[in-house]
Amino acid sequence: MSEIGLYVYAIVPAELIGEQLGTGIDDAPVTVVGTPGGIAAAVHEHDTTPIQGPDDEVKRWVLEHSRVVDAAWERAGTALPVSFNVIVSPQGALTAHERLTSWLGDSESALRSHLERLRGRVELRAEISLDQKTVSESSPEVREMRQSVAERPAGVQRLYRKRLETFEREITEKLADRLYPDYRRRLAALSEDLTENRRPGRTPGSVAVLSVSLLVPEENMEQVGIALAEIRDEQPGTEIRYLGPWPPYSFAEVPEPASPGAEAPAPAE
Repeated sequence: MSEIGLYVYAIVPAELIGEQLGTGIDDAPVTVVGTPGGIAAAVHEHDTTPIQGPDDEVKRWVLEHSRVVDAAWERAGTALPVSFNVIVSPQGALTAHERLTSWLGDSESALRSHLERLRGRVELRAEISLDQKTVSESSPEVREMRQSVAERPAGVQRLYRKRLETFEREITEKLADRLYPDYRRRLAALSEDLTENRRPGRTPGSVAVLSVSLLVPEENMEQVGIALAEIRDEQPGTEIRYLGPWPPYSFAEVPEPASPGAEAPAPAE
């Protein structure tokens, strides 16, 4: 039995079979395997052990992985990104190549449907937050508390500043809760799909409103940017991070294989 495995980067249309996608992790040559007229995968030959190493090395490998996904996506106009460190191994009398092409054949209908759904689509990420000092400027209670802090003896100002910061944050959190449904609705109306991201890390002095990934036709990207600019201008203290375009990592559904005993490559997060 061969001990050569296949490291998988992405599921792609069979039109890429024979195309050169450059090099991947540690300069490994990337090839596209599959059945002509069916579905294919961008891979490189690899032993059957997971890729492991120091954090700095892992970061580099993830970037190299992503570059291959980007190349496949740009070349074909669609791709299903696969997560880092997915390796198809030989099993019994079957080589890794045979196992992978068998799974691609068994899953062809579902994979083709997902690829066509994502053709010409991009993933965008929007993060909206509020600066609590700016938001609370309009509160008479906050202005009064700020004046009171300034008048306190130096020894107790720290305690009163803490109370002020807590009050400012409470005001901003209440506003964020009110704004969230409207902002989410407006962004959802401009996208074909939307997924909530994990709550962003707490930034001192700001309150998160929402963090979402959007599946958008490439030609509609400008409309999302315009909507975010309008949101920023409507509410003083609004802070926006607008990221992308990327291959649709958050929307790449890789189905379970039809044949028993095979393992489907997992989609990237």
